[in-house]
Amino acid sequence: MNIKTSALLLAALIPAYFILTPGPRNIPSDLRDAVSDGAYGELAGSGSAAETPAVPAPEEQLQQSESKSIYGNDDRLDYYEGDAGMKKLSDSVVSLWEAKNVTAAGGKASLKVATFGLAANLCPGEKFAEQPLGAFCSGTLVGEDIVMTAGHCITDAAKCADTKLVFGFALKKAGEYPRSVPAADVYSCASVIKRDLDTDPGFIASVFNGGPGPDFALIKLDRKVTGRSPLPIHRKAKPANGDPLFVIGHPVGLPLKIAGSASVRDASPKYFFKADLDTFGGNSGSAVFNANTKLIEGILVRGDTDFLNSAAGCRVAAAVPQSGGRGEAVTKISVLEKYIP
Repeated sequence: MNIKTSALLLAALIPAYFILTPGPRNIPSDLRDAVSDGAYGELAGSGSAAETPAVPAPEEQLQQSESKSIYGNDDRLDYYEGDAGMKKLSDSVVSLWEAKNVTAAGGKASLKVATFGLAANLCPGEKFAEQPLGAFCSGTLVGEDIVMTAGHCITDAAKCADTKLVFGFALKKAGEYPRSVPAADVYSCASVIKRDLDTDPGFIASVFNGGPGPDFALIKLDRKVTGRSPLPIHRKAKPANGDPLFVIGHPVGLPLKIAGSASVRDASPKYFFKADLDTFGGNSGSAVFNANTKLIEGILVRGDTDFLNSAAGCRVAAAVPQSGGRGEAVTKISVLEKYIP
């Protein structure tokens, strides 16, 4: 092979290498866990018995931005506002906490929390500002001792060992803010059954698949869950544009929220679909349900920017018309159904 031929071959192969080779598996900022999304950092100065402080008032008008997370009306409801059917489903949804923020003693587990309005530097009047937060992701019971969540929520065995799963972190009455749960409702992550996280599959794969690859995790708990039922998934599901949806989870690590009035926007990507769900960081791992069948269609994993900065130095939840924004991404349940008993 002469020098000219070798040079031409290298000129073709080097660009191909960078196009075809996936980049490093960094966790992007649009994944919906509460901490990396900026909803809060460390829960410094917080406590399980802290009083709810006032949120400071802004001094100037808000600036506008194109980044959105609320589509149309803010449809998020607290547990006590749901009907009997929604409450039944919600009972099998779980919040994920760093182990250091959950302390069990005397049959009760105290939760280290912060006040949403202060932790996120919210402007006055923002929804749920007075409520406590502390969870970093959401999950759903899909087997007697199996929880389904996002792959970027439980990244490895060490993260599994450092995670507590708390059922019942929810408002059972208006104004009754949970800062503890029965110790029996707290479980540990014993092992990772199956996990995948492919947010940067490379240019060619992204073109053929319509975007990133799978993002999910199935984890085994330290014991079987009592008093709560595993939720059924939609096996052999083929979500279609316009299918009605709702989601149950813990946006920004808040007590459980139900959000409906949403639908599938784009079901064409191989591993996920896009939807106009009102979700935030902390909703990562939340089950997304078909509103007609009440079966799980997928797992909330990515989305648009949650908050906008104001000229006054405080923040507001972003909002667009129902058809606006870029949509929230949901891993299709078909990607992982074979791993669920």
